[in-house]
Amino acid sequence: MTTEKIFSKNAAFQKFEVLKTNRNKRYKYYEFFVEGVRNINEAIKNNWHIGSFLYTKEKPLSNWATELLGTVKTDINYELTASLMADLSNKEDTSELLAIVTMRKDSFDQFHFSDNPVIALFDRPSNKGNLGTIIRSCDALGVEGLIITGHAVDLYDPDVIVSSMGSFFKVPVIRVSDNDQLNKFIIDMKTKYPNFKTIGTTAHKENPIYNVNMKSPVMFMIGNETDGLSRAFKENCDVLTTIPMVETSSASSFNVGCAATVMFYEAARQRKED
Repeated sequence: MTTEKIFSKNAAFQKFEVLKTNRNKRYKYYEFFVEGVRNINEAIKNNWHIGSFLYTKEKPLSNWATELLGTVKTDINYELTASLMADLSNKEDTSELLAIVTMRKDSFDQFHFSDNPVIALFDRPSNKGNLGTIIRSCDALGVEGLIITGHAVDLYDPDVIVSSMGSFFKVPVIRVSDNDQLNKFIIDMKTKYPNFKTIGTTAHKENPIYNVNMKSPVMFMIGNETDGLSRAFKENCDVLTTIPMVETSSASSFNVGCAATVMFYEAARQRKED
């Protein structure tokens, strides 16, 4: 396995920096930056391609890091100085291992649904933490795939990955910018699953969530944090649902991550009743 040593902020190091901070550069190289034991483990477990590991030998490596460096096939690894590793790491206690991972193609072929799937769409997410939280909730509550639409935060931003707590690498997530392509996907799903239902989420008083049957194949449509669902997606929904709040509540709505989690939980709860 090839290893290159880096002693200064050379071109290779500058590439690592822009993979952390620059959306356009990430897509130019088709790679992204990953930090954290859980995230790296989940990337490997779910067969993401690790292009490179970054590490330093100026500090002792754990058995975990040593084993990964010896067993995971990469294109090239980089041995950095401790100070350069500290510059790249987002943690107070510098990570001993960082990873550069290859992106996956945005394709519906990534999805491999069960006989009774729950899937979700997030319309123009504008907050990295919310996107990561929803990916994590998808993983925790059995949502089998997530679609991101429109102008949105970058799926591969390090903050999204960190906030997903490893679930990023488990749940298939694709970006779809073409509404016609998305409409065809929904038509195809309704053909394959005759009882397939699209459920739009809204803060306005619509059908209470507990009155909506979610035992058949469903697709949740989750709106943008500020503007909610776009008109086109609302018109594509078979039903609009809301989470009723107590009458004494001063809150007018839930955070989108919280709302999505409640919706996913209700679907899981209803299905457990069968």
